[in-house]
Amino acid sequence: MINLPGEIAKNYISIGKKKTAMSLDRVFVLAVMAGMFIALAGCGALAASCTIGGSAGKLVGACVFPAGLTLVLLAGSELFTGNCLLIIPALEKEITGAAMVKNWVIVYLGNFVGSVLVAWMAAASHQLSLYHGQLAAMVIETAAAKASMPFLDAFLKGILCNLLVCLAVWTSFSAKDAAGKVIVLFYPIVVFVVCGFEHSVANMFYCPAGLFAMADPAYKALAALDVSGLTWGSFLIRNLLPVTLGNMAGGAGFVGAVYWYVYLKKSNRSEGV
Repeated sequence: MINLPGEIAKNYISIGKKKTAMSLDRVFVLAVMAGMFIALAGCGALAASCTIGGSAGKLVGACVFPAGLTLVLLAGSELFTGNCLLIIPALEKEITGAAMVKNWVIVYLGNFVGSVLVAWMAAASHQLSLYHGQLAAMVIETAAAKASMPFLDAFLKGILCNLLVCLAVWTSFSAKDAAGKVIVLFYPIVVFVVCGFEHSVANMFYCPAGLFAMADPAYKALAALDVSGLTWGSFLIRNLLPVTLGNMAGGAGFVGAVYWYVYLKKSNRSEGV
C-alpha cells in the first residue's frame, strides 16, 4: 500500500506546520546537517565520476548523488529546495507566509554553512588530490563553468532541477517504508544530475570547493580550462542567485502550488478531485 497524491498533499500540511513550529536554533542545526549531506553526496559524485571520466563518469556520479537526499529524508534534516513545498500549507492558510519565508531564510543560511564547511574540509584535508589531482581539476573546472553560466540559463536550469527534486521528495512521501522512499527518490535525482540542472545547495558545495582548491597553485595549474572568472562574486551573483530563484519557482510553483490547486483547493475538492 502507498499514499496516493491526494493523501500526500493532506499529509504535507501537518509536516509543514511542524517544520515552521520548530525553534529557530533547531531548524538551523538541521539545515547545517542537510547542507553537509548534500555536499558529501556532491563530493562522492565527483570522486566517482573521476574514476571513469567522460559521459560514463557523469552517469556514475549521477547514481551516487541521490545519497544526499536519502540522508536528508531518512536521517532527518532541513533542505531549502525540499522546503519549497511549504507553499502547500501556506496556500491552505495553515501557516503564514511570514513563517514560510522565515523557514526558507534560516534553512538556506544553514545549508550554506554546512555545504561550505564540507567544501573547506575537502580542500584542507587534500581529499581533492585523489587520482593524481584529477579530482581537484574537475572541481575547479566544474565551479568555473557554473560561475560563468548566463543568468537565464542558470535560472531555467534551477527551475528544472527543483521540479525534479521536489517530485523526488513528493513521491518519497508515497512510500511507507525506508526502502520504498529510497527507490522512488533515486531516479528523479539521477535525471537532474545527468541533465546538468542546477541545485542551489549542491552549488554551495561545488563552487566554494573550486574556490578553495584554486587557492592552491598546484591544483589551479591542473585545470584545463580558463578559470580566471571564478570568484566569490561570480559564484554568488551569476550562479547562486539565479539558481536559487529558479529552484523556488520550480519547487514552489511547478510542484507545490500545482498539487495544492489540484488536491486541496476547495473548489476542486468539492468536485471530488
